[in-house]
Amino acid sequence: MRHVDVTGKGSSRTVYDVAVIGGGFAGSLLAAVLARNGVRTLLVEEETAPRFSVGESMVPYTAALARVVARRYRVPEVEHLTSLKAVHGKVSANCGVMRNMGFVHHREQLRQHPGEVYQVVNPSVVPPVPHLFREDVDAYLLGVARQYGADVCTGSRVDGVDVDPDVGVTLRTGSGDEFAARYVVDAGGHRASLAGELGLREEPSRARHHSRTLFTHMTGVTPYDETPAGRLLDQPSPWHQGTLHHVFDGGWLWVIPFDNQPRSANSRCSVGLTLDPRRHPVSGLSPQEEFDAFLRRFPDVAGQFTHAVPSRPWTSTGRLQYSSKRVVGDRYCLVAHAAGFVDPLYSRGLAHSLEVVNALGRRLIDAARDGDWSTERFQYVEDLQQALFDAHDDLAYASFVSFRDFELFNAVVRTWTVSTVLGALAVENACAAYGRSGDDSVFRDLEDTRHPGSPFPGSAHYNGLGPLTRTLCEEVEAGTRTPGSAAERIFDAIRQADYLPPSLGLGDPADRFFHNTPARIVRAARWVRTDAPDEVGALLKGAMGGLIRERLRGARRPD
Repeated sequence: MRHVDVTGKGSSRTVYDVAVIGGGFAGSLLAAVLARNGVRTLLVEEETAPRFSVGESMVPYTAALARVVARRYRVPEVEHLTSLKAVHGKVSANCGVMRNMGFVHHREQLRQHPGEVYQVVNPSVVPPVPHLFREDVDAYLLGVARQYGADVCTGSRVDGVDVDPDVGVTLRTGSGDEFAARYVVDAGGHRASLAGELGLREEPSRARHHSRTLFTHMTGVTPYDETPAGRLLDQPSPWHQGTLHHVFDGGWLWVIPFDNQPRSANSRCSVGLTLDPRRHPVSGLSPQEEFDAFLRRFPDVAGQFTHAVPSRPWTSTGRLQYSSKRVVGDRYCLVAHAAGFVDPLYSRGLAHSLEVVNALGRRLIDAARDGDWSTERFQYVEDLQQALFDAHDDLAYASFVSFRDFELFNAVVRTWTVSTVLGALAVENACAAYGRSGDDSVFRDLEDTRHPGSPFPGSAHYNGLGPLTRTLCEEVEAGTRTPGSAAERIFDAIRQADYLPPSLGLGDPADRFFHNTPARIVRAARWVRTDAPDEVGALLKGAMGGLIRERLRGARRPD
């Protein structure tokens, strides 16, 4: 570690360009990006590895964002997280595979209806992406940051931060150390030091959504495909080959296996029960007792857990939602879960972290080079994070309302499908363009928009779909609209979208599996050539060309 005078006996000490608080996924990733690009970086982490963390599902959209960060900032180690083959060869044998996102709807004390399921299958052109065993992955990224020259201080909690807008910041730790930097980024999650020190939290949170959760890792979880209820279903991809969501009135249960592919050395499975506390209030039971009581009410979910036992203590939370009045100020920025959190639903946490690191990294590198740390330079990061929070809050709120009725959920989940598909295509298109030109303006141009964080900012129709869905679900919750009427309005809006190939079937309630077979891809390609608006056609052509090149590149890449 570079010399840092903390005794007061000397007059000189290292002044870092950027101090990062928090050595989880976002903090370690940002520190690696900065150090790789010549920024004097300090990373301070309270805990020592390995440390348990949730946020383990990497969808294709997340993988595409990771490729952008890896290539834009010349950190190839990040790209190892984007495919199962690479993660096993370079990072950890404890990761599983994610080939689909599955949703199974349940009613209390009733058998599961085989027609009430939905599944999004990753297209074959996308290399299999991993379920990330975060204990190993976060430690790996911390090592990458250290490898590129970041100074890493572990086992110390930042207890105080003094900010001088004209000079920089001073960090004080519980062990008595002091560190100086020109800018501080807090990636410390819910207990972010800066949020408390500067009074940045909204009280109460502006989030419409309400949920709490209890979670752990388990061994002995039976694949849902092998349970009596699971054997009755006709989905195109095995549930156990992906992230499974059991959804029900007032909540959902996640099942993320790490043992679902032959090369895994991990017998554990991530399990979490997320509940609306207004529908399912805290009972005073222990987490295990509450989980067992839940299984007694949902017999077809219970079939997965007949032989399951926790491999670590349960974690139980109060309300998950928190938000910040602002996340960027003079010489500081809150990022990822330090800025706010909504719900683990739809595995958005890793994607949000990558989006923010991508936007913030370039600004911090430029600031370190030219000495301009003005707050205005980072305004887009403020707008991006607040927009990401609000969009995910709308979606999580609408989804929880829809869990009471499969017809409505079948519609609401399509709005998430549209967003993740468009997001992946937009990022793949930009990544492909950057590969051809090497021009960073490809990514900067994506930020020139009235809709930060939107996967399709130029379409008024698309950017109205999320608010429309939320409003319709508000009416359902208020009793002024039936679930069936709301569902039909959402499907009608999707059918009217001129940015979606009709062959994808997203506007058809009876098409419960988003599975891009070769025949569907051929029909979509024909639509792109003949009927797609120019902007959409260019996006899809660029993205598909990039995906095909990625597939060929992955096939040639050694383990």
